[in-house]
Amino acid sequence: MEKSRDSESAEMSGESDYSAGLFIDFEAITGLFTKAEAEGRHSLFEYEVYELLTRSGAETPPKVRLLAKGAKPGDEVLSSMPGEKAVLKIVSPTIVHKTEVGGVRVVANTPEKIRSTWRRMLCEVPENYAAWIERNPGAAPSVYRGLSGQELEAAIARDVRGVLLVQYMPPDSEAFGNELIVSLRNTREFGMVISAGLGGTDTELYAERFRKGQAVVAASTEMTDGRGFFELFKKTISYKKLAGLTRGQRRIVTDDQLVECFTSFIAMGNQYSPANPEAPFVLDELEINPFAFTDFLMVPLDGLCRFSRPSEKSLPRPTLKIGRLLHPSSIGIIGVSSNRMNFGRIILHNVLDNGFDRSALRIIRPGIEEIDGVRCVADLESLDRKLDLLVVAVDAEKVPDIVDAVIELDAAESVMLIPGGIGEKKGSEERARLLKENMNRAHGREDGGPIFLGGNCLGVVSHPGSYDTLFIPEEKLPKQRGERRRNAAFISQSGAFMITRVSKRPSLDPAYMVSIGNQTDLTLGDFMIYLKDLPEIEVIAVYAEGFNDLDGLAFSKAVRQAVLAGKDVIFYKAGRTPEGKTATSGHTASLAGDYMVCESGIRQAGAMVAQTFTQFEDLFFLAERLHGKTIGGNRLAAVSGAGFEAVGMADSIQSDDYSLRMSTFSGETTAKVEEILRLNRLDTLVDVKNPMDINPGANDQVHAGIVEILLGDPEVDAVVVGLDPLSPATYTLADDKYSLEAENSVARLMPELSDRLKKPLVGVVDGGKLYDPLVDLLEERGLPVFRSSDRAVAALAKYIEGRRFAEQLRLKG
Repeated sequence: MEKSRDSESAEMSGESDYSAGLFIDFEAITGLFTKAEAEGRHSLFEYEVYELLTRSGAETPPKVRLLAKGAKPGDEVLSSMPGEKAVLKIVSPTIVHKTEVGGVRVVANTPEKIRSTWRRMLCEVPENYAAWIERNPGAAPSVYRGLSGQELEAAIARDVRGVLLVQYMPPDSEAFGNELIVSLRNTREFGMVISAGLGGTDTELYAERFRKGQAVVAASTEMTDGRGFFELFKKTISYKKLAGLTRGQRRIVTDDQLVECFTSFIAMGNQYSPANPEAPFVLDELEINPFAFTDFLMVPLDGLCRFSRPSEKSLPRPTLKIGRLLHPSSIGIIGVSSNRMNFGRIILHNVLDNGFDRSALRIIRPGIEEIDGVRCVADLESLDRKLDLLVVAVDAEKVPDIVDAVIELDAAESVMLIPGGIGEKKGSEERARLLKENMNRAHGREDGGPIFLGGNCLGVVSHPGSYDTLFIPEEKLPKQRGERRRNAAFISQSGAFMITRVSKRPSLDPAYMVSIGNQTDLTLGDFMIYLKDLPEIEVIAVYAEGFNDLDGLAFSKAVRQAVLAGKDVIFYKAGRTPEGKTATSGHTASLAGDYMVCESGIRQAGAMVAQTFTQFEDLFFLAERLHGKTIGGNRLAAVSGAGFEAVGMADSIQSDDYSLRMSTFSGETTAKVEEILRLNRLDTLVDVKNPMDINPGANDQVHAGIVEILLGDPEVDAVVVGLDPLSPATYTLADDKYSLEAENSVARLMPELSDRLKKPLVGVVDGGKLYDPLVDLLEERGLPVFRSSDRAVAALAKYIEGRRFAEQLRLKG
């Protein structure tokens, strides 16, 4: 939630917050945590959760009385709840899911019935819970591990504090979807996350069965506010049910009530966040499941809360030194063989081939004066200067000693760790932990110490820095050398993913390609923080497998700032399934986090989130070429000489993730197109409509002329054109008869149009290898081209949607 500095300082000092008219008594809430901690608990009992809600401005927590174990409450206490019914709930720090063990019962609201049920529950619930644990031993709380039979029942009974007598508040409706879950959760990567959606005992089932964003939505509390999260929540089935927008349903809660609830939770999340350096406690989990609704009152029917003390934070890394890493004035390499082409020798050749000054290179290798004309020194201590960049390409077991020496000798500003096996291989975790500790201590120095990229770094290509440290031979991966305008950066946790994309699609030509590997020191967030401020970088593409602690939050904040600065950010997150998480963890030693939280957070920050490798590649490709184009809306014009292609374009404008509209042409546009068709004797064959099949007889100039007219129509925001490579009327081959170099070929006309006009133009060449030269030439001249119409439209739709959302963020400021 956006807050003023005065509001922030009031919260951090324990004073109350009046954000959005709410009175949140943080001092009292902290007191609840302090009292529970003094009793040896890091969780609140249900009645304490209701007290927390009261202190946070919630309107209607139910009335409660604790019937403590061993107490003898009189009829006056047992008659304290209004209504004909009352609810009894077991109170124990170890029993979270009460319903399954008979820990929740609705009874007649009479002293006799309440007293007998209270006694029965104190007896039966420990028996039921013991039986449940013996059926599910893996889910047993740690305090009960190894216990069984009467010993287990006795241990459970000792932990039972009593039974909570709760006011029964009948819901307006018990139909499907009329309960709401709202929760806060401290996530390792993104810090505090708020979520809301369909509540009740089947919440997990709903979330699994409904497509993403329909059952439950989530967002970082630091990246949203109550109103913003409400707008996200409005897209869910839950909102449609609660607001009476489905058949046979009536509204049971107001929008303002929901906004107030979300605002309160977000304020608490930010106050008790691991990212708040003044937080006295961290709110690990606060969940109300469900809120029910009685006569336009939001009534919490169950709640849990877990908290902890803040953990020690790592020292900040000097991210400005990334500038030294990407634009070094001097480079040293350890691990270059003098007699064979090992990884270090390949790196040396690639650095030289990319134009780096040979005299500013040093090879650390004893007993040899030079290799390939580059001066050698015996060791780090023998260097004649402090290096901007040291590249380490040796076996993993040698890395700790080299890191120690670099830090002790202050030998380099930045270090690139090529070796794998540091943390991602079983048995190497301790080595990685010690490395991290040593690097972190160095960051406590006045200058921040050196920064480290990797381990398991495949290398870096920095065209502005005139170097390439990829250990892939030129023969395996032809490089795009030379000076030209490059507007993109590609950051990948997997070096293999990075080089595979550019190998498959050589037209991808970023200024920077960075394989960050295991994030032993420098992180995804660090690079996003640095790149967001480079004015020449307009597009940032990121492949992630996992974030370090709270780095997902830092990354999201930097994404938002990059988007507000006018950049396009393309993002793909691996590890969505349990199997995928296991694979990424094994490869990179990073824990792949909750995918829904990650996707939602990065998307809300303004990035275009790809669902597949292909979609990532396509979005990156379009962003490089269309970043400077004007996106006025989502109205598409589709043109082709092949009927199937025109129809295929129209069929591809919508999915769960994006949506385009087929535009309606103005009368002036229709008349101009009809004139071109008449002049080319196509008017008896072709109708002017959208999508438009202009017939295989349409030549290159007809294609270009119609596209230019459509791009000039104010009712059209983008054009996808099939270039009909197999048509006998088009010049699309690398031969003399149908030469694509002909004066009026589409290879000349379409790129010129794309350069001259401000709206997006995308070409389609749906043909075999014979037409590869045409595609290469079009892309070399700046026109984005796809090999199928459905893929072209889907990619453009996703890109336009991302650009429009980013523009909304900029308008909001």
